Amino acid sequence: MCCRFMFAVLIGLFFVAGPGVTGEAFAKTFRLSAPDDLVASGFLKHLLPRFSLKTGVRIEIVPETGTAEAAFSTSNTGTPAFSGIGKDWYLGIADAGNEHVARFEEWLVSDVGKNTIASFKPDSGQVFTAAVAKPKEAVSEAIAGDVVSGEKLAVVHCGRCHMVNEATRLTTIGSSPSFAVMRSFSDWRARFEAFFALNPHPSFTQVDGVTEPFDISRPSPIAPVEITLDELDAILAFVSRIPPADLGAPIQYQ
Repeated sequence: MCCRFMFAVLIGLFFVAGPGVTGEAFAKTFRLSAPDDLVASGFLKHLLPRFSLKTGVRIEIVPETGTAEAAFSTSNTGTPAFSGIGKDWYLGIADAGNEHVARFEEWLVSDVGKNTIASFKPDSGQVFTAAVAKPKEAVSEAIAGDVVSGEKLAVVHCGRCHMVNEATRLTTIGSSPSFAVMRSFSDWRARFEAFFALNPHPSFTQVDGVTEPFDISRPSPIAPVEITLDELDAILAFVSRIPPADLGAPIQYQ
């Protein structure tokens, strides 16, 4: 009884705490937009707090027309998430560089996430089912280019944050998604092609002939990434040949 009471209190705090009511557990946050009918179903009150209690990432629900880093919709774009109230739902991501959104996407399609979706048992009897994983992309997705050079460039420019290959496993930032994980996203190519415009990259990335020089009053906070479009094409060729990570397995966080 005590455990159930504490869980109920934590869920209540999750939904009533405003932006100013924060603690270490909810220091990380992002906004998620959803249509009224999905919110009214009560499903998100079941799903989101369980993710937050596991990861310490708080998700703020905003209206469908609000500004958000991610969104649930039926537009058939993004990552297939679940089916419910007679519709198939997808998770679309507006801020591809947001590590908390990426973590939620990984959790949602993991066994833990799928089991959480299936465990929703409302009084109305309406159930939700996890989306069936899409088949892996065909080898024809490979992009022509200098793959060897692309891997070397990726290690130099991206390896300080992301796990590019096995050689960079122990030299990266653990919260940054690996190339294999990002390769499994349905919009992986668009993310890599425009990475320099996606947070947090604009603050430290310069693409020759594309990006504006840094504001002299706001220099790069770290050693800047400086590449050309030809080098980016080589990186894309390398990434296109990385086998997508299998996100159906449970995600183990350190």
